[in-house]
Amino acid sequence: MSTARAERLVNLVLALLSTRQYLTAERIRGIVPGYGDASSDEAFFRMFERDKTELRELGIPLETGRNSAFDAIEGYRIARRDYELGEIDLAPDEAAAVGLAVRLWDSPELTGQAQGALVKLRAAGVEVDDSAPTVVEPRVRAEPAFGPLLAAVQNGQAVRFEYRRSGSADRMMRTLEPWGVVSWRARWYVVGYDRDRAATRCFRLSRVTGQVKPVGAPGAVQRPEGVNLLKLVSVTGDSEPSPVTNARVWVADGRAAGVRRRGRVVGREVVAGEEGDVVEIGLYFPESAAEWLTAHGPDVLVLEPDVLAKTVQDRLEAVVHRAEQESVR
Repeated sequence: MSTARAERLVNLVLALLSTRQYLTAERIRGIVPGYGDASSDEAFFRMFERDKTELRELGIPLETGRNSAFDAIEGYRIARRDYELGEIDLAPDEAAAVGLAVRLWDSPELTGQAQGALVKLRAAGVEVDDSAPTVVEPRVRAEPAFGPLLAAVQNGQAVRFEYRRSGSADRMMRTLEPWGVVSWRARWYVVGYDRDRAATRCFRLSRVTGQVKPVGAPGAVQRPEGVNLLKLVSVTGDSEPSPVTNARVWVADGRAAGVRRRGRVVGREVVAGEEGDVVEIGLYFPESAAEWLTAHGPDVLVLEPDVLAKTVQDRLEAVVHRAEQESVR
């Protein structure tokens, strides 16, 4: 970002924070330094639209509205109650966890939002190290429909999308009042009220095709009291095949909660002087199990089958080797 644009954005934020009234675009053009240099009305509006988008991506809440019923043009302002952060006090381990979480997302849209959250924390005086080296770094991959559906949940707005049913190439248009987006068995689901079926439904995000379009006014959808989204997905979601094979893994105490949820504890064992549980897991997709288990690093050790244990060990050694090479450079 150029210095001139950065200064213009700062001036814009200060102007919108310093007033309780809504400022029209023309008014902003006249009082915010930098906009007066626009060569034409069209150039100014393009510049202003880019700046508004930039501020929203940084997490700065722009309000639009009219000062009275007689105003013909909408204006803009920033409400201090939404802009100002309360006191934030993170312990060193909590700050480290935030830094790692920012690096988890393997999605351009969500990566940008995570980086925006990091900017907010630093602005509040919390120093978060998002570049500390890690031996193993898991990744969270989200489907293209994740962002629009999550936004609809947050806005309380219904959506329409095309959906491909399991085992069929046919696509049907569905209208859903979304209550939440959850992950179950390494897949993302949206849960809500299906208007077409007049019933609660769960939809796998990987089968949502095309664009997710909002329907109706924001705030019209409310999640019912006491609804357990994860339980709904586990009971009514897509039926899964029977496990192909079983694996036994050692899990360090207090670590790898995701592995524990996927299996059942069958014993206790001490590995390298550290206590942990022996967990038995039914593997539905053995080909991806090695990558998933490797992501937990030293917190998880595969005991059997031997083939899976060797595959995970090879992957860990490859990660360590790459880290050593990068440190030499």
